[in-house]
Amino acid sequence: MMLWNALLLGLREIRRNMLRSFLTVLGIVIGVAAVIVIVTLGTGATLQVKDQIGSLGSNMLIVRPGQRMGPGMTSTAPAFTVNDAAAITREIPNIVAVAPTNSQSATAIAGNANWATTVTGADNAFFTVRAWSLASGRVFNDAELRAGRAVCILGASVKRQLFGAQDPLAGTLRLNKLACEIIGVLVAKGQSTMGADQDDLVIVPLRTLQRRIVGNQDIRLLQLSVRDAADTDRVRTDLERLLRERRHLAKIEENNFSIMDMKEIMATMAGTTRTLTGLLGAVGAVSLLVGGIGIMNIMLVSVTERTREIGIRLAIGALEHEVLLQFLVEAVVLSALGGVLGIVVAVLGSLVLAHALGVPFVLEPGIIVLALLFSGVVGVVFGFYPARKAARLNPIDALRHE
Repeated sequence: MMLWNALLLGLREIRRNMLRSFLTVLGIVIGVAAVIVIVTLGTGATLQVKDQIGSLGSNMLIVRPGQRMGPGMTSTAPAFTVNDAAAITREIPNIVAVAPTNSQSATAIAGNANWATTVTGADNAFFTVRAWSLASGRVFNDAELRAGRAVCILGASVKRQLFGAQDPLAGTLRLNKLACEIIGVLVAKGQSTMGADQDDLVIVPLRTLQRRIVGNQDIRLLQLSVRDAADTDRVRTDLERLLRERRHLAKIEENNFSIMDMKEIMATMAGTTRTLTGLLGAVGAVSLLVGGIGIMNIMLVSVTERTREIGIRLAIGALEHEVLLQFLVEAVVLSALGGVLGIVVAVLGSLVLAHALGVPFVLEPGIIVLALLFSGVVGVVFGFYPARKAARLNPIDALRHE
């Protein structure tokens, strides 16, 4: 009953000074909203990073000639061969598929439309490794792969730029000077984590690219899909050993190739996103502390303004802990009100910003409960000193106060 009366008195004082109360809780509103929005967007961004990297292919290892190099740098390491890909498939267990590929920039021309894109030479293992299905059409047949025939499969962006809403199947496309028949269109994957358009490509048989576009037998990329239950570290070790043997490297020589594990890249990028989210959330939490200081300031003002009222209550028999509870409840109500308003603002703001930034909207109930509890704790911590000061007033001195 005493707590209920204290709550009613607190609400009465808040209504009596609506503008002052609103300005007081504004810091709490901003702090709670900032923390929830940052964590929500950060969680969505982390999920997006995982989905985008996962769209490249599950359990994928990428092998390139030469060590990892910066932009604009080239490697003199020898390229891979088709026999290297065959040896990997034959000698390393737990490999689902190996896709040897090479790429070349080209201008794709269809009718009066043209588009600068990337031509990738590959076999059908490419679609398995990259977990890429067709929206329409078919993959290459064995005769096309062996003979290096002029057939191609379009990425969604190339199809959109050159054909719009028209069906390109059975039509023709010119890649620089090579005219090829369109036999399929890939399902759209969208942008990669680095912002590149994954759908801006044309896929042709590997031999077609080698013989009729680039004019050599080089394979600049090996993409491997590892079984889900397999130990990728073991596969990576076996792969390194095999490639060193095939490339005739002595024990003292460094690898002239690099192996990237997509799981490691995913874990690194997701961890970076979570770290940034935590740091930004901590910065947002500072607003809660500022809001708490504002509550303490206003409660001290309220104690000063109501000194005579406090003196009367103490003089007619109110106990110190009752006065303490009254002002403490008022501070907690202010803080909790700010927390509730902050949650409403945060949910609406997160929806708008997630849509604007193109990240998934992932609202975690735990962060909402935590923000609300934290706002209440702020009210207790910063409201305790003013409430204690009010409870310890001398009734005689308080009654004399003007």
